[in-house]
Amino acid sequence: MIAKLRGKIDLMHDNYVIVDVSGVGYKVFVTVHTFGMVAGKSDIELYTHTYVREDTLALYGFLEIAELEMFELLISISGIGPKAAMGILAIADPKTISMAVLNEDPSILTRVSGVGKKIAQRVILELKNKITDMPSGEKAQLESDSDAFEALVAMGYSVSESREALKMIPNNIEDVGERVKLALKSLGKK
Repeated sequence: MIAKLRGKIDLMHDNYVIVDVSGVGYKVFVTVHTFGMVAGKSDIELYTHTYVREDTLALYGFLEIAELEMFELLISISGIGPKAAMGILAIADPKTISMAVLNEDPSILTRVSGVGKKIAQRVILELKNKITDMPSGEKAQLESDSDAFEALVAMGYSVSESREALKMIPNNIEDVGERVKLALKSLGKK
């Protein structure tokens, strides 16, 4: 199993990158968020999941270990394959997905093509016990981030822009309105 790759970006195409590691090119499927983060860079380091089925051998890559862990949780659920899991991670980061599961809110999950209400409810049911051990302070932070994220996307900012802007805001600011205001300031500077 290939768990991590570090090398040069040889090619970027739609939903994958080819990473040259000592002369060997690995095709690694990535989310839209990851694709945007590595655009314009020559070097890359990805945590990977090797997906093996009787007719498929594929690598899925993530910049952060939390994304990889969420991907692995998602594909462990019946009815969720790698394509749907990557779709879910493309529209929401692991924290937002965790908050949706804790709040039993399938709306984020159903935005992904191929994920209907039944599958979204199955995801919530199966992940609920795996995510419940989160400290309450972190849960409050997730709620304000989730609301702020939704507000920024509703204003027309992309998922990647919204996610990156919210990452820059200090965790001690819990008010949703204040988080959105600071995120807008950050987005305005670009």
